[in-house]
Amino acid sequence: MKRVNLYEAKTHLSALVDRVAEGESVLICRRNVPIAEIRPVSRLPEKTRPVGIDRGMTIPASFFEPLPDALLEAFEGRQEST
Repeated sequence: MKRVNLYEAKTHLSALVDRVAEGESVLICRRNVPIAEIRPVSRLPEKTRPVGIDRGMTIPASFFEPLPDALLEAFEGRQEST
């Protein structure tokens, strides 16, 4: 882990960020007392996640069809009482 004082960190921030991007951590100090740490963040997965919990799950085309009017009215509170 590289240690730098605050002045050096401000002066060379771009270079320090490049080192962090390569996986190194940087400890920033004020008067040789550690105050902050810059470290790499975990990368996001490059592969998109499948829909649903089951990896083999498929969604039928009927899922995307509009709901029947009676059901929509019930959800919206427009259903007549019987």
